[in-house]
Amino acid sequence: MARKNWLLTGTPGIGKTTVVQRTLNLLPPAWRVIGFFTEEVREHGERVGFQIVTLDGQRAWLARKGMASPYQIGRYGVDTDAIARVIVPTLQRALQEADLIVVDEIAKMELCHPAFAEVVWACLDSPRPVLGAIQQSRLSFLDKVRQRSDVEIVTVTRENRDALPHQLAATLTALVGRG
Repeated sequence: MARKNWLLTGTPGIGKTTVVQRTLNLLPPAWRVIGFFTEEVREHGERVGFQIVTLDGQRAWLARKGMASPYQIGRYGVDTDAIARVIVPTLQRALQEADLIVVDEIAKMELCHPAFAEVVWACLDSPRPVLGAIQQSRLSFLDKVRQRSDVEIVTVTRENRDALPHQLAATLTALVGRG
C-alpha cells in the first residue's frame, strides 16, 4: 500500500510544526487544506499552555497551567470540551471537503478526548492524505498509528528540517495529483 499519511516526529522544539507550516506554504493555492495546529503560548518567557489553532482561524485553549480539569498532563489541565468543540468538527469537515488534512499534532493532550482518536483514525483511513506530527511517546494509540502501512514517519532533525518542506510538498502534490 502506498504511503499517503506523512507524520513528523522528533524532539520537542525541533521544528515539526514549522516544517508543516512551510510545507503548506509551498502547496498550490487552490488546494482545500483543512485541519489544526497546536500552538505553544508563552507569557513573560514562560510556557503557560497550548492553544488549538484551526486553518480557518478558530482558536481555543487545549491546555493551560492552573486549568481545572480531570485530565492533567504535567502542569497543564486539558480542556476536553475544546477538543470536542474545535478539533473534532474541523477534522470531520476535512474528511468531506479537504484535498489535504492537517493534524498537528497527535499527542497525549489531544488523546484525552476519545473522539479525537476516532476522528484521526478516520482521517488516516480516508482517501485524503494527512500531513501532521506525532508525539514520540509510547502510547497504545500512537504505536498503532506508527504501525500502519500507509503512514510514513519522518524524524525532523536540525540537519533535515530546512529541506523537508520542499520534499513533502513535492510528495503531497504527486499524491493529490493536481497542482
